Amino acid sequence: MSDNIRKIMPDNIFAVNIIHRIELTPEYSLKALGKKEDTSQYKEAFDIFRFQQGCAHKYGLKTTIQMTYSSLFVDAAVEEALRDSREYGDEIGVSLLGLPCPEFKKKYKTEDFCIWMFDEETKKSIIDDVFGLFHEKFGFWPESTSSYFLDNVCINYIHEKYPSVKCAVAACWEEGPKAYHTCNNSWYTFLDGGTWNPWIPSKINSHCPASSAGDDAGIVAIPHLSRDLLACFDGNGSNFGTHPQNVLRGMIYYDDNGSVEYPYLYNLVDQYRHLAKYNNGYSYNMMYVGPGWLNKAGRWECPYETLAKSYDDGMKYYGKLKKEGRLLDLTMSEFAGFYREKHPDYKTAECALWKDILYGSDRSLFWYADPSMRCCLDFNQGGAVIDMRPYEGRIPQRVGIGTENVFDASYPYLIQMNYRAGYFTHYAGAGTVKSAKIRFRGEEADLCLTRTAATFERFEGGVKLTTNPVTLVLGGKEIVVQSVFTFREGCASIETERRILSDLGGEEVEIEEYFTGAFGTTEYQRPMDRVSFELDGQKMDYKYKGRYLSTDKRDVKGRVEIPDVYTVIEAEGDSDRMNLQEGIAFSPVFHIRQFKSLKEGAMKTCLRLQKEN
Repeated sequence: MSDNIRKIMPDNIFAVNIIHRIELTPEYSLKALGKKEDTSQYKEAFDIFRFQQGCAHKYGLKTTIQMTYSSLFVDAAVEEALRDSREYGDEIGVSLLGLPCPEFKKKYKTEDFCIWMFDEETKKSIIDDVFGLFHEKFGFWPESTSSYFLDNVCINYIHEKYPSVKCAVAACWEEGPKAYHTCNNSWYTFLDGGTWNPWIPSKINSHCPASSAGDDAGIVAIPHLSRDLLACFDGNGSNFGTHPQNVLRGMIYYDDNGSVEYPYLYNLVDQYRHLAKYNNGYSYNMMYVGPGWLNKAGRWECPYETLAKSYDDGMKYYGKLKKEGRLLDLTMSEFAGFYREKHPDYKTAECALWKDILYGSDRSLFWYADPSMRCCLDFNQGGAVIDMRPYEGRIPQRVGIGTENVFDASYPYLIQMNYRAGYFTHYAGAGTVKSAKIRFRGEEADLCLTRTAATFERFEGGVKLTTNPVTLVLGGKEIVVQSVFTFREGCASIETERRILSDLGGEEVEIEEYFTGAFGTTEYQRPMDRVSFELDGQKMDYKYKGRYLSTDKRDVKGRVEIPDVYTVIEAEGDSDRMNLQEGIAFSPVFHIRQFKSLKEGAMKTCLRLQKEN
């Protein structure tokens, strides 16, 4: 990071990347609008790019210009980028989006355009073509690049062959089955499972944050759009992002006598600013757009005038924050230096205690991501774990033609509430979730049925979430329960404490801490035959018969091995007894249950992920 940037950087910094790409044959126009590839199409796209750049510059913001393959064949586009770089300090990078153009189709003889979906040899050939043409036109190598998704093959090759690149747009957060379904089952970009905020990718799998210098792929990765971490988990991410046209597509605005307003957009930007509270004074936001969102024919039931106004207003808000000293606009390569300074050790977690700003509810989620795992707690369900990705497994990434995953680049889950039901399911016990049941006087309640909120605390080497107490009425008595969740950075573990705050008058309450898990990337379960269980010297392979392993010994360790996702799950704690259970064909999940009876105090358990060797 340059000394000039360091001098103006406040203690709590909101870093923003504004990225525009010159896409002169945008796919939206050729497909959706039925236009032809001709010079008139170039002019419209070029005019939109100039408008976007003009909006940013008008409000004192610098940008990163991402040159697409098609734009590199147009001298006017090259000259425009150089002029903005000289005048405004904009960075010129090269994009691996926008590949479809006559030159590309003639050489590669394909309609494909997603870099990660090609075979490995073709990926490298395309990268060489695009980067080589960039150097031929500009006389220097780019310091940034971009795509919807970049797998480890692409990132590792770029770092090896083009080490000038410091930063890359490398993934769309949670763009998997939900996006596929909202695009009439036609959008084959399955990219679930990564982090929502910038990260340093692992050499082994680009979704995973690097665990060490030896695992560091050599660049800083940033997301393709900053999205609503609640609305996008439940629904289509393309409607809920800090991109004005996303907000228009989601119909999250109002038009009062010709005055178009979008408070949700500003609230979303501010929610990202608020994340500095959970991340040692740093927060991040980005906007990355091509010309397709602002075509003169209009989109999302909006005329061009509304599209243009929303974009200008979005830049105006960023400009206002910058003028007030509350925003630092960085180019992509500048941000890479900033991020590495803010994350000097590879264990530092990205955290987000995210509140509902769309529907007006009191629901909040806590997102956690470090090199060992990604996890989400839902406090509308008592703090239940509703998503878990085992980064500790470091699943080797192979995606594209010639691999077993031609189009599915997602990182697998162990828990995923929306794809594998969660607590609320018509068949009891079938959904993936981690929660607890409380039993007293012959009655029971699941904490998934309670609503609460949580406070956040960061300590040396980890973070802690403490819920507001919840009251259960069991056997005619009020039982007050408080949950505490502790994450230790880089340890792939969740320590859970269930505190009983009521005076039980000498009676006993039983707590059951349970984990119902599965694995996969979509709604469909892969074969479970390779899953195995171990508990107190007993072993069992998964046979779909609903069998148990049980022990009444205290303080034992249960173990579930899942070779398909290179992961071992271990459960331990101060339980009185434990059981592990396989599912049946109709309910292909597995269960870990820990039990403790107590008259006062708390039950403490730990769930830990390890790499399966």
